Amino acid sequence: MAKPDPALLDPARYPFSCPIPTRYGDLDPNRHINNVALIGMLEDARLRLHHACKPGSTFRDWPIMTVSFALEYLGQGYYPEPVTVAGAFTRIGRSSFQMAQAAFQQGRPIAYADTVLVWVEGDRPVAVPDTFRSALQTYMIRA
Repeated sequence: MAKPDPALLDPARYPFSCPIPTRYGDLDPNRHINNVALIGMLEDARLRLHHACKPGSTFRDWPIMTVSFALEYLGQGYYPEPVTVAGAFTRIGRSSFQMAQAAFQQGRPIAYADTVLVWVEGDRPVAVPDTFRSALQTYMIRA
């Protein structure tokens, strides 16, 4: 993945953000946040955004599958400062939707992720239900 458009690193463009605490166990031997730990933080924030879209929903209400995940590391993260993850949807298709996330620590961008998710029934793509489609549209990236 190429470096993200600098406009996608502007936290004001994202309608959702949440702090994710760092843990001592997230560190690599160089005392930076480990790459795999950062992916886990992005996953946690992604699920928090889904629940913000549809308060009261459960994991069973979101039968989605990640079909593409691209991550660009932009800087090093450190313990103990939290990582703030901003998220927004960038595209909603018939059965899939795309999401952008930018991770910041103390205002510095440290990662950018682009994820494509597909609504599934069993192991087959199906149309995103209208009630969820309208909920996703509430969290579209801002111009």
